[in-house]
Amino acid sequence: MEYGIISLIPSAIVIILALTTRRIMEPLLAGSIAGFLIVSGPSGFFLSLIDATYTVLMDPTMVWIALVVGFFGVLIRWLEQGGGANGFSRMIQKIATTRKRALLATWILGILVFIDDYINAMAVGAAMRKVTDKFNVSREYLSYIINSTGTTVCVLIPATTWFAFMSAQMEASGVEGGASAYYASIPFMFYPWIAVFVVPVVILGIIPMFGPMKKAEERAKAGQVFPESTYEIYKDQAGSDEGKKSSSLNFIVPMLITAIVTVGTGEALYGVIMGLVTCLLMYVPQKLIRFWDMWDGLTEGFKDMMFVIMLIAIAFILQQANNALGLTDYVITSVTSILSPNLLPVVCFLTVSVLMFVVGSFWGIAAISFPIIIPLAVAMDVNLYLASAAIISASAFGSQACFFSDAATITCGATQIRNMDYARCALPYIAIPFVLSIILFTVFGYIA
Repeated sequence: MEYGIISLIPSAIVIILALTTRRIMEPLLAGSIAGFLIVSGPSGFFLSLIDATYTVLMDPTMVWIALVVGFFGVLIRWLEQGGGANGFSRMIQKIATTRKRALLATWILGILVFIDDYINAMAVGAAMRKVTDKFNVSREYLSYIINSTGTTVCVLIPATTWFAFMSAQMEASGVEGGASAYYASIPFMFYPWIAVFVVPVVILGIIPMFGPMKKAEERAKAGQVFPESTYEIYKDQAGSDEGKKSSSLNFIVPMLITAIVTVGTGEALYGVIMGLVTCLLMYVPQKLIRFWDMWDGLTEGFKDMMFVIMLIAIAFILQQANNALGLTDYVITSVTSILSPNLLPVVCFLTVSVLMFVVGSFWGIAAISFPIIIPLAVAMDVNLYLASAAIISASAFGSQACFFSDAATITCGATQIRNMDYARCALPYIAIPFVLSIILFTVFGYIA
């Protein structure tokens, strides 16, 4: 069945409710219910919702995400229990002796941990939150830096999970030589290039603080780094050095093993499990943590990430509703059918960006977009690398901007804030590279 413009209703409900209530779990659920009411009617929507929930929870991708996020929560717990996180923070503090240096160190670390956006968010968050707390940096600001660096770097460096997926989609859609085509598209990936370099420009004050971020920074400088939504939960952890004193190697070695195994196997789950094994082998002989206490950390670590896992699951249920409504096909086919060749790249970037923002399924939207846009680019004689870069850039934008995305949710979990706190503060800054990318895709649509 063709639902047309009606397919936009669930996403509109989510955005309106999220902005008015400053909550995220309930708006996602309301949008999902609205979607299944449209698809199945009042008598059948509940069964459709249950079926979608079952589908999501049994989906291998969701199981993988739950395991990776949960085990990384355990890894962070063990790093804190064994003093590894404190040891690394103290090492960084010897270099990051000022507020700006601490923020630039966060940015640089985000670039170095490029193997996977999930690992990037959680590793950098665990490593730097105590450091930035010392300089009264708001957790909203920290989350902006982490999420603005993680995905963009993963997109630009062709040795990541993003590269593997996107190059495969390009080749499957008719772009010859997926990997080499991806390399050729990198110069045209305007959004990630600009986004990753806007961060130090903001840190150095060339782009000044404004809007909700400015208020968050004023609050942090007065001594409260957490937003009101999580202050009572985490206030005792701000800048705390609680835990055993140990070498920074007790942080670096497990994280390095996690990175090496992830790169070597192409599987983040194997990486984080080997990181946990490394902690076990290092901490118990040093008597930094008792064996049985590590099992307590196992349950506590998963508990720390339950909100993140639940939020991602509900976002996937909303995606099921949007898929049933045919939202992505409707939007892309409606827009691309009225295009001129010169405007195809910028309109594709805008359209896919909007879809990424309202749906939150970056790889899912990309998998739908490539088979539609690439043949259209071939028919219109549009530069295929530019068209591919427009889709990939939109994916990077969506990863940053969509406040209920898996990347944003994991970043918020790592920095111990709520998604709407991140959205209010980060979106005005994310808009800067977004607008500049629109200009560049428009210009290159005429000259490339």
